Amino acid sequence: MTHAITLFFIAALIASLLTKVWLAQRQLRHVAAHRQLVPVDFQEAISLADHQKAADYTRAKVRQAVLGAALDTLLAFVMTLGGVLGWLQTLCQSLAVTPLLQGVAVFAAFSLLSWLVSLPLSLYATFVTEARFGFNTMSLRLYLTDLIKGALVGSVIGLPLLALALWLVEQGGSLWWLWTWGALISFNLLMVACYPTLIAPLFNRFTPLEDDALKARITTLLERCGFASRGVFVMDGSTRSRHGNAYFTGLGRSKRIVFFDTLLKQLAPDEIEAVLAHELGHFKGNHIRKHIAMVFALSLALLFILGQLMASPAFFHALGVDQPSPATGFLLFLLVMPALTFPLTPLGSWLSRRHEYEADAFAARQSDGEALTRALVKLYRDNASTLTPDPVYSAFYDSHPPASLRIQHLKGIPR
Repeated sequence: MTHAITLFFIAALIASLLTKVWLAQRQLRHVAAHRQLVPVDFQEAISLADHQKAADYTRAKVRQAVLGAALDTLLAFVMTLGGVLGWLQTLCQSLAVTPLLQGVAVFAAFSLLSWLVSLPLSLYATFVTEARFGFNTMSLRLYLTDLIKGALVGSVIGLPLLALALWLVEQGGSLWWLWTWGALISFNLLMVACYPTLIAPLFNRFTPLEDDALKARITTLLERCGFASRGVFVMDGSTRSRHGNAYFTGLGRSKRIVFFDTLLKQLAPDEIEAVLAHELGHFKGNHIRKHIAMVFALSLALLFILGQLMASPAFFHALGVDQPSPATGFLLFLLVMPALTFPLTPLGSWLSRRHEYEADAFAARQSDGEALTRALVKLYRDNASTLTPDPVYSAFYDSHPPASLRIQHLKGIPR
């Protein structure tokens, strides 16, 4: 049994990595092959130079993703079959603290090692790739400040939740996974509600939208769509990047609309209204609720599976841990699951693209479809999004439809 689990784990990791490399090679070749010609639908709005910049930027990010996947695979092997996770547990068990705190220490040590492994690639992506293509505006000081804040917030919020989960494993009996799921979804809902007002302001500055004409246009749209919000805010996204975006955040009375300051500079008022209408389409289509429900259902299924695995010493021994414990059980599961759930990626991508089409249709009915088309083209151009992704790669990964298909869909929506 132990031997079979080990072989299955190795096969899953290797198959996952090889699939990612194959998909990446397809994307690299396809984007390069279409680098010299702007697609017909975009030739009036996007220059050849911008199209080539997007191709080069896309290829650079794909190469980084492959390197990241290789590092993740290597980390999974080293932590499990390489014995590092077992060594961390032995080290933390020597601490003069309770078993619960020893488990928390194992998690903290694992997180620190994982962070150290990923740090060089993160620095390269920010200060080399993003800077090379003119997107990075973040200073090293701000980068380090964000790291420190993120670590502190993660520790203050995550470690107590982790301690609760480990305690539930010990005290919750055979249904510990169900009580843990209940605690997890309660925590997630609390975070969704608290994030806009308590956490996000720790990293960015949010100011009320001051443009009265734009505010009036947005208010009219919100009333027309029956959407109540606690306000429209502008985020100082330009302090970190020149990429533009807009999003809804919060839950219940904490709901708010956020525009990146970069987006407001990129788009005209009618285009901003159309982008907001698209986001409202997600709200009206219950896409956010459906996504949350799907995540909760998947987490319940995964915790149930983990509950069965934690009862089997063979699961631990097969993955390089000689002394089973709740902490190493959780960590082994976190290391194994990405490879096992990777085949589900196209399903999630397909569902997301379907929701994007539905939101586009809503925006075309509630605002101006032509304005949304213009806005999307500007965002493709200014964010250096490739117009020519490989169809297989796009179907597997992309949460949004390819540019050409999306624009064609918008043009076909009855006005």
